[in-house]
Amino acid sequence: MELDGFIPYVGAGNSSSEIEAYEHGVDQILIKVNELEKRVCEVEQFHHDHSKKQPSIPKGSTLGKDERQISGLKKLQKDGCSGEAAAAKRMQQLISQFGVILRQITQHKWAWPFLQPVDVKGLGLHDYHKVIEKPMDFGTIKKRMGATDGTAYKNVQEICADVRLVFKNAMKYNDEKSEIHVMAKKLLGKFDDKWLLLLPKVTEEEKRLEQEEAEAQLDMQLAKEAANARMARKISDELYEADMHLETLREIVISKCRKMSTDEKRKIAAALDKLPVEDVDKALEIVGQFDPSFQSKGDLVDLDLDAQNECTLWRLKFFVKGALEVQEKSSTVVDANNNHDRTNDNKACNNNNKKRKKEICNAIAKTAKKRSLKPSF
Repeated sequence: MELDGFIPYVGAGNSSSEIEAYEHGVDQILIKVNELEKRVCEVEQFHHDHSKKQPSIPKGSTLGKDERQISGLKKLQKDGCSGEAAAAKRMQQLISQFGVILRQITQHKWAWPFLQPVDVKGLGLHDYHKVIEKPMDFGTIKKRMGATDGTAYKNVQEICADVRLVFKNAMKYNDEKSEIHVMAKKLLGKFDDKWLLLLPKVTEEEKRLEQEEAEAQLDMQLAKEAANARMARKISDELYEADMHLETLREIVISKCRKMSTDEKRKIAAALDKLPVEDVDKALEIVGQFDPSFQSKGDLVDLDLDAQNECTLWRLKFFVKGALEVQEKSSTVVDANNNHDRTNDNKACNNNNKKRKKEICNAIAKTAKKRSLKPSF
């Protein structure tokens, strides 16, 4: 059974321009609500994404989560840049110290075969590239150490690996008894002895960098969470304010409503009988808001629509009309989902928007046993 339109007929004292003003006010509020709900979805998505992976602080960190003071993303970004610059400076100092070791090795009397790339063609080493996957020499290493582009070494460990590769390649390609193999093995031993002296400093710096990076990542996440929490509170306040404006408009419209006819009351009663039990409970709550003496408990509730004031009746009519529309749309969605899987987060947000636009309850109709309701006139 159909109900009349959402906006009731008002008395002759109300102009069409006044009604249009009410409708415009409702439209503006709903537009605002739609924007707020999109922002709510963004906040929910942020928490969904960040709940999957939480950054961890390495053992030994002195900064606890409760002790951190978040002063804003911009400050954190600035501090991050300063930290990166300090770390780069420390790493450059380590590279300089490694340069001393490298200079001592390259100045050794046996280092001359390894100072430049192997002359494969000149020496007739036709199988060299089949045996050696990655050729390396000290000339290439020094060039990369002094580079200012993307080819430069990022840390000391990378340089050390290439130095060892120079000697490993020579030992791999040349026979153990050959002069080159013996020279490479001897220089590798000298290099390892010197490298072990620098290694503790390198290891300490690597751990420090790892800790700083983890702490910076956690700081950034906490700042984002704080920003999203503030946004969520602001959205909540704005939604509440929009609801209050919408409620005020409802009160104005209802106060100007004409007296409801007996036929309209019958339609409300018939519509209530079609609603699921949770929507019936909501309808009874509406009655109870304006009639404190109304008892909505028990399996059988006697609702006398004739005893209700006009404000309650119109509220019931608005609610019932919206609930029936939701019930009808929900049935359509269920049927469509039997053929197509269309469920996703964006659709959930859109469904909420449609419900709010219709000014209906936030519950979807379920196939539950209906509560017995006996309206009387």
